[in-house]
Amino acid sequence: MSLRKPPTLTPARLAANRRNARKSSGPRTAWSRLNGLRTGSRSLAYGALLRTLLEAPPSAIGRVAAGMLTPEQASHPLFRSLVDQCRQGELGVAANFARDRQHLKKIK
Repeated sequence: MSLRKPPTLTPARLAANRRNARKSSGPRTAWSRLNGLRTGSRSLAYGALLRTLLEAPPSAIGRVAAGMLTPEQASHPLFRSLVDQCRQGELGVAANFARDRQHLKKIK
C-alpha cells in the first residue's frame, strides 16, 4: 500500500493524456494489421523455410536458407533463429550418430 497520493488530474493533464492515447492507438490501416503475417512465425515464408529445412540434405541447411531468404529475411531474428535451431539439431544428430557408431565398434 503506497502512502504517496496520486497526482491530481488537471484538465491540461487530462487533455494531454487523451492526445497521447490518440497517437498510440495501434495499427492505423488494415494492411498494417497484417504485418505479423509477412515476417512472423505464421508467415508463408517462415512455413516454407521450415518445411524446406526439415527436408534439406545433410550439411546443406546454410546453403538452402541462403538460397531461399531475402537479405531482409535473413537478418530477421525469427528466421535467423530457425536456421540456427536447424543447424544445432543437425549437429546433435551427427554427434549421436558418431557416438552410436563408436559404441557399435566397441561391441564388435
